[in-house]
Amino acid sequence: MPFDIKDIAHAVEAAAVMGLLPTRPQLLALGEPTHGEDMLLDLRNGLFRQLVEQEGYRTIAIESDCMMGLVVDDYVTTGTGTLDEVMECGFSHGWGTSAANRELVRWMRDFNADRPASEQLHFAGFDGPLEMTAAASPRQSLTALHSYLAAQVDADLLPCTRETLDRLLGADDRWTQPGAMLAPARSVGQSAEAGRLRLLADDLVALLDEQTPHLITATSRDAWDRARLYGRTATGLLRYHSWIADTSPARMTRLISIRDQMMAHNLLAIAERGPALVHAHNAHLQREQSSMRMGGELLAWWSAGALVNARLGEEYAFVATALGTIRHHGVDTPPADTVEGLLYALPENHYVIDAPRLATALGDKRPAPRVSPWFGYAPLDPAHLADSDGMVFVKDVLRS
Repeated sequence: MPFDIKDIAHAVEAAAVMGLLPTRPQLLALGEPTHGEDMLLDLRNGLFRQLVEQEGYRTIAIESDCMMGLVVDDYVTTGTGTLDEVMECGFSHGWGTSAANRELVRWMRDFNADRPASEQLHFAGFDGPLEMTAAASPRQSLTALHSYLAAQVDADLLPCTRETLDRLLGADDRWTQPGAMLAPARSVGQSAEAGRLRLLADDLVALLDEQTPHLITATSRDAWDRARLYGRTATGLLRYHSWIADTSPARMTRLISIRDQMMAHNLLAIAERGPALVHAHNAHLQREQSSMRMGGELLAWWSAGALVNARLGEEYAFVATALGTIRHHGVDTPPADTVEGLLYALPENHYVIDAPRLATALGDKRPAPRVSPWFGYAPLDPAHLADSDGMVFVKDVLRS
């Protein structure tokens, strides 16, 4: 019987996504092949809303600063602050200006308004405090961890005082110089002070772990869990800054790898708290090794999704997003001999695709990879079609 692609194409609904999976995974990740398109985020919002209401997911995590995300979580769970303040201060990478992200936060707050704390929906950023050209100072996370411990354990157990941390950290602008990304000598990441801070951060994280029974009883599991986030962030940032200052050929690969490792650690911690929905670029969530060209060099690393999948197995599911056109960025109708071109022949604009079945139907005659005319869009890799649990296909991405 000839293969009809309509047989594996379904409406973008929670039931269609869950129908592709053997069980409800602890982490259900939805990727996107480009950033900054509210049409894709609106589609995400609708799908995630159904998954929350119908499948009981209780955390939504996106590719944004994990520390800034605490501001959003406080707002959606307790109403702290205003929506305007949260959109300005709760997102990195400029995501706070997105109308779709604003609508997501507004809906999450409304969802929680009449629910007890045990049934509320939480928000999380799972990226590190990192931008493309610079990384944050470790001050916020490191001092927050110290303050949490100082309030609950004997002073003699602390490896240092707050004053020592402040002295070693110095001014924050020492850590955030954009020029250091291109000129390692300008970074403080391998200074004597930074080396000392890495040891102190390690001791503070160890103390947090050692005192777990007392700390959970004296504060709460949520407060202890937030302190763990401070510790992961501080140690990750200090490691990242150390590699910013490095001059070896492995520098850029290590920086990209550390970022995804920080993402993975945050996702694993989120999964411990209950079923969660995740949204980020496909390259951060896919199971196969990620790669990109930077300055003519091909960099390869294991994504957060690959790392999490290695730990969680079937408790991690990944649904990629592929698309046909983004005409306002010069991405026009895909060639018919690509996967995107095959899907573009479908009549509706949005579908959930059974990617493993599509891969089986195509067999060894996989289409050639699509070539993107715009650096901001990463086409689907047909060689890894079966490595995702499903696919959302958007025929035409329209400017908002």
